[in-house]
Amino acid sequence: MEVIKTAIEGVVIIEPRIFNDARGYFFESFSQRDFDAQVREVRFVQDNESKSGYGVLRGLHFQKPPYAQSKLVRVIKGAVLDVAVDIRKGSPTFGQHVAVELTEDNHRQFFVPRGFAHGFSVLTPEVVFQYKCDNFYAPQHEGAIAWDDPDLGIDWRLPAEAVILSEKDRHHPRLKDAEWLFDYNEDLY
Repeated sequence: MEVIKTAIEGVVIIEPRIFNDARGYFFESFSQRDFDAQVREVRFVQDNESKSGYGVLRGLHFQKPPYAQSKLVRVIKGAVLDVAVDIRKGSPTFGQHVAVELTEDNHRQFFVPRGFAHGFSVLTPEVVFQYKCDNFYAPQHEGAIAWDDPDLGIDWRLPAEAVILSEKDRHHPRLKDAEWLFDYNEDLY
């Protein structure tokens, strides 16, 4: 696997080695040994999968300690724009984001460390999205910021009238109004 660094330290894109032949393709989608050596030591404990249609936007979500989560995400079918936003107060990249297109054809994966809000927009008629988490889902520790916060400047690559949100995702605060954020100087692992 090739690990591609982004503009925000710790947020990386992973490109697997693809082996193609007349039968199709094969690739190793995850190796704990390689991930620990090339990205960081993380023990994933839960795998999730979602299916969504064009225009669905999920995010920007995170979990508060002690249930903070790192995520390793990828697309099985379709294409998404996947986004990680640094919400660690005191960070030199606070409020900045990294966006990457994940598709069934590029097989890229995106690692979102603890201390970041995460979301994605669906760019194709249907998407099957998978993600590994290094902590269990804890609804009482959910947090989120507004997907359309103008201070974040995220281009979700969807026309506003096409965006489909959950009721909950319609009412999150802007980053500057969030009641709870991570502390950059705190060890989240």
